[in-house]
Amino acid sequence: MEARSTALANAPSLQERAYNIRRNALRMGEVQGQGYIAQALGVADVLAVSYFHALRYRPEDPAWEDRDRFLLSIGHYAIALYAALIEAGIVPAEELETYGTDDSRLPMSGMASYTPGMEISGGSLGIGLGIAVGIALGLKRKKSDRFVFNLMSDGELDEGPVWEAAMSAGHHKLDNLICIVDVNRMQADGPSTGVLNFEPLAPKWEAFNWHVQRVDGNDIAALVQAFDAARTVSEPKPRVIICDTKMAKGVPFLETRDKSHFLRVEQHEWKLAIEALGAGRQS
Repeated sequence: MEARSTALANAPSLQERAYNIRRNALRMGEVQGQGYIAQALGVADVLAVSYFHALRYRPEDPAWEDRDRFLLSIGHYAIALYAALIEAGIVPAEELETYGTDDSRLPMSGMASYTPGMEISGGSLGIGLGIAVGIALGLKRKKSDRFVFNLMSDGELDEGPVWEAAMSAGHHKLDNLICIVDVNRMQADGPSTGVLNFEPLAPKWEAFNWHVQRVDGNDIAALVQAFDAARTVSEPKPRVIICDTKMAKGVPFLETRDKSHFLRVEQHEWKLAIEALGAGRQS
């Protein structure tokens, strides 16, 4: 009960952060007129809790040695992470207008060599968790108490290397590793479970010796509780937070688009999307 009360007390400021992340993503999307906007809107609450509640970092020094590491396994979610990095002050807000343009530090797919705060170059799906395992092992050997967070998508669960990495993390009892799975149930070829059904998901991770939580990924209070619990699990095992999210969350007319994996938005609709987002914030 006390944990729930704390979560609710923190919710308003985190909700504001989530709103700003969504707005940043929409403004970047407008630069190109298209993109992975639905994913960015859906995962904004997860990123708000990650960057403004769970992670230890210094905005002025993204390479600070004593930081928690936040890995974006899903390279095409880069617009979502940029939106959070801008809100966190790691990337200057004025760079938002350069998204996806020549010589920008915000390319359409995430690249660590370009963007401050981007730990890895994601893209080929399924590689992030393996890299996270390696970093977590390295931090263990350095006697560091820092955590490694790995954000991945439900579509990545189709990939064999994910389960090799999951088995390895369980074997090595990597209690400094927190995996976040964004379950939005959509990938390029259609609904995720129709492409390759991954359910029941929680028992699979448990079988690989992970501590498992499953929450509504658009419920700030539930996310705060889950992240806090993941940090304080007493068992020596890696932790996974399965987050069920809604594609295009916060913009009703985009939430109902059938082809939402890669959204093409008409020029006049960007203003409508930002207005709808603001209306939802006030309601």
